[in-house]
Amino acid sequence: MVDYSKMLSGRAVSLKPSGIRKFFDILGDKKDVISLTVGQPDFVTPWHIREAGIRSLEEGRTYYTSNNGLMELREQIAQYQQRRFGLSYDPANEIIVTVGGSEAIDLALRALVEPGDEVIVPEPCFVCYSPLTEMAGGVPVHLPLKAENEFRLTADELRRAITPRTKALILAFPNNPTGAVMEKSDLEAVADVLRGTNIAVISDEIYGELTYEGVHTSIALLDGMRERTIVVGGFSKSHAMTGWRLGYLLAPSELTAQMFKIHQYGIMCAPTTSQFAAVDALAHGDADIEQMKNEYNRRRRLILDGLAACGIACFPPKGAFYVFPEIGTFGLSSEEFCTRLIDEENVALVPGSAFGESGEGFARVSYAYSVRHIEKALERIARFVQRLK
Repeated sequence: MVDYSKMLSGRAVSLKPSGIRKFFDILGDKKDVISLTVGQPDFVTPWHIREAGIRSLEEGRTYYTSNNGLMELREQIAQYQQRRFGLSYDPANEIIVTVGGSEAIDLALRALVEPGDEVIVPEPCFVCYSPLTEMAGGVPVHLPLKAENEFRLTADELRRAITPRTKALILAFPNNPTGAVMEKSDLEAVADVLRGTNIAVISDEIYGELTYEGVHTSIALLDGMRERTIVVGGFSKSHAMTGWRLGYLLAPSELTAQMFKIHQYGIMCAPTTSQFAAVDALAHGDADIEQMKNEYNRRRRLILDGLAACGIACFPPKGAFYVFPEIGTFGLSSEEFCTRLIDEENVALVPGSAFGESGEGFARVSYAYSVRHIEKALERIARFVQRLK
């Protein structure tokens, strides 16, 4: 008889399952549920991008690429980042193409973190940051952000969280689950705290294109920040390419050289077909991004108006495709609220507690769904809330 307690890694066993997955398990076999849970575009990948992937297969381009990605793709990434966000990176040695943005985050943490190092993780946040920190041997330091600040990180909050063991800060804006963004002035204040330290920044900008008021600013643009920042980008949200599993990271060559080694041994290279499709996405997909963003913005306004009509307070998020309404005023925990909403009205939201303790009292609502889908959900939410009152 095998004793699995002695076979398995204690680090793996100690990881907590995703709070999102725990909630999805509650859905079970329920039928006719209107879900506003998934952080995935409801758009099909634009045809010209799919066609480029198909063409690469028809031409027999099924071989490994360079470990860090097709040079043609890295050149397109560099050009795209320059024209859209003003970032300048050398495709030869400052860009790595990864299997989704998640691999890029994992590479960054494993290249930076020594056992016992602390990584500041502002919350609420996407579920992978703390577990990946732990798998790298680090200690996640959960920094709760406040609704009154529209869930933006302030310089004072960051300063109080820093200790002699702080190795990195994860900066994820526009944010999943809150939809919060950091204005340039907010980033300047954070940069002032970090200048003169050896603290790295992992800037997850996967939703950078989905900024509805003003233009997304990367912290890597600010004085003294590029040298310490790893920028994470990808195609899942901007180009509706979730299933293609393709992302990338941008960083100074001193950092990419170390991440490259981990990527080389663990992954070899990102999927070839996806890379050829992504070349076309960057070269010809700017109009697609604007079309999808305009539609998301329309849905954002619809869902904010609908929640306000129900009497549910929610700050107007300025990025991503989520709203984060406050539901704690109804006397239920976020999980209780969402579970009852499913049971009584067949509408699924994600409890805010799935994104960290500071998400308690809120729920994540995705508007990556059709207008009709959202309208039906809002009708049912209104009935549910009226009963709670």
